[in-house]
Amino acid sequence: MTKIVGTLGPKSRSVEIISDCLKAGMSVARFDFSWGDIEFHQETLENLKTAVKSTRKLCAIMLDTGGPELQVVNKTEHPISLEADTKVILTPDQDKPATSNLLPINYHGLSKAVKKGDTIFIGQYLFTGNETTSVWLEVDEVCSEDVVCLIKNSATLSGTLYTLHVSQIRIDMPTLTDKDKEVISTWGVRNNIDILSLSYTRHAEDIRHARCFLSKLGEFNQTQIFAKIENIEGLTHFDEILQEADGIIFSRGNLGIDLPPEKVFLFQKAALYKCNMMGKPAVVTRVVDSMTDNLRPTRAEATDVANAVLDGSDAILLGAETLRGLYPVETVSTVGKICAEAEKVFNQDLYFKKTVKNVGEPMSHLESIASSAVRAAIKVKASAIICFTSSGRAARLIAKYRPTMPVISVVIPRLKTNQLRWTFSGAFEARQSLIVRGLFPMLADPRHPAESKSGSNESVLKVALDHGKASGVIKPHDRVVVCQKLGDASVVKILELED
Repeated sequence: MTKIVGTLGPKSRSVEIISDCLKAGMSVARFDFSWGDIEFHQETLENLKTAVKSTRKLCAIMLDTGGPELQVVNKTEHPISLEADTKVILTPDQDKPATSNLLPINYHGLSKAVKKGDTIFIGQYLFTGNETTSVWLEVDEVCSEDVVCLIKNSATLSGTLYTLHVSQIRIDMPTLTDKDKEVISTWGVRNNIDILSLSYTRHAEDIRHARCFLSKLGEFNQTQIFAKIENIEGLTHFDEILQEADGIIFSRGNLGIDLPPEKVFLFQKAALYKCNMMGKPAVVTRVVDSMTDNLRPTRAEATDVANAVLDGSDAILLGAETLRGLYPVETVSTVGKICAEAEKVFNQDLYFKKTVKNVGEPMSHLESIASSAVRAAIKVKASAIICFTSSGRAARLIAKYRPTMPVISVVIPRLKTNQLRWTFSGAFEARQSLIVRGLFPMLADPRHPAESKSGSNESVLKVALDHGKASGVIKPHDRVVVCQKLGDASVVKILELED
């Protein structure tokens, strides 16, 4: 029921590996534009399309922006050794070569942002914490635009991309950079991306600005925007951001640097709870770092995945584990198995009561139908809930109450015209629900209307039931709860299946 987002990269971009990841349970593919060029990602995406066709499994596309990320610029790409208790200068002069005493960075404002005693962390992009390639620095003095730091631990910076994090300091750069805008308006538009992950979201205004930018790109107003919370600033404005965003991604790697380690779990639990009550998808990152190099997760990591599910996470996002990890398919499979075990002990009864209480009275029409469908399904021990929807909203509301059985969302396409050509909507809505826990979309035949005056949705219902049977969810003599619109009325009905 819990979804898995896989980051596609050098170790996971062949048709074969992507197909295996889809079969293992990946339902959203993340394209990370912090590194790699447009051609590289386009080639990966073409392989994804081939894999989707061959496996017949839907997959949503997520574009992850680079955002205002500070990076060490090492043009020589030679390893750089840093010795503990010696000093290193961080300079914005990118023409200088990187050495053990001097590291050029891509930001001119660092000297104005930091003061003596501040902590700076440099790590390999998507660092896992196991590498000996991460270094902690303490600001010693600021000289003009340069920042002199004391090295706290010995490390070797090898590889091309190193990111720099300054604890609890505001970096005065736009959340949506010019490079991000270029990527979205070219690669994003060409490939009709389903979800935009906005890195380093710090204010609700960041989401509004991104949405305004997307609205100027034609059909792009359908793309959902997920706020990626990575620092203290994002946490401070979390409630306003949640109101504006379509979903939240908790970037625990960067949060773990910005927050004291003992505070991370508290934020995770509180933030997931808020997302659940709003019915907005919540995604947790950085769960099985050690699987980047190992076939099995540690005990702590396995427990962490289970706790993310019990805390109410909709999806688990895999970064380095699939991007450059040695075992991308095994990682997806292992995380899926842990999620399935955790779901068995999820306290749905308590969760349902909390959600209903939070909604309050009087309930809206849709909210009332959704909660009634879930309550009925649990009482009659239904094996699935089938929901007819055209926007996907009704199905997401049902999923908000976390039923213990899958919700099969039958998306009925709607015919649209711009006076020049006819188009069907529905594919976007179907793919976007692939990040919601417990929601399994299928596209219906557009010849069958979503709202029927005579209840003649039986043929679409049969297709949905067959889909459920084929996937092993629905068996003979099972009960199924169906949620649909008949004319102006919303109806919840219970079906007893025969052989």
